[in-house]
Amino acid sequence: MSRIGKKPIEIPQGVEVKVEGQVVTAKGPLGTEVVNVRPEIAVKIEDNHVVLSKVGTSRETDALYGLSRTLVANAVTGVKEGFVKKLEINGVGYRAQMQGNTLNMALGYSHPVDIVPPEGITISVEANTKITVKGSNKQMVGDVAALIRSKRKPEVYKGKGVKYEGEYIRRKAGKAGKK
Repeated sequence: MSRIGKKPIEIPQGVEVKVEGQVVTAKGPLGTEVVNVRPEIAVKIEDNHVVLSKVGTSRETDALYGLSRTLVANAVTGVKEGFVKKLEINGVGYRAQMQGNTLNMALGYSHPVDIVPPEGITISVEANTKITVKGSNKQMVGDVAALIRSKRKPEVYKGKGVKYEGEYIRRKAGKAGKK
């Protein structure tokens, strides 16, 4: 039984939530997010809260209950506050810069690495080594941040590469010297 699914989602000031059948639409200052809820879950708006309830009693319904509540809550939070992922670049000569809407990175390859963010995602660069990914869709923000990190993952000997802010890179010892 999901404890997460039982919690009602409060609708903050400035956010408008509509339920049409199994489609929940959240509209706020940062945009609009649409969540399709599975038919095993019923969605209602009561007293400025979004309330989800199970229709069936199967094991799959129990699994979908908490997931559906989290997806709707992320949509409501995303249009109000948005989501942010921060990345850091470590390495001599590794840097990033914005060229218009495109993120251009020098990561030790013979060519620059360019990433064009999808609609609804904003990328900014501070001090050539800090990248910030912002947006109202939590999954898209995480996907874009993971795409940027995948272009040069941090290596374990010197820690060079692109990593999430605060991520711990387990380091390995280098070669042992001759005795």
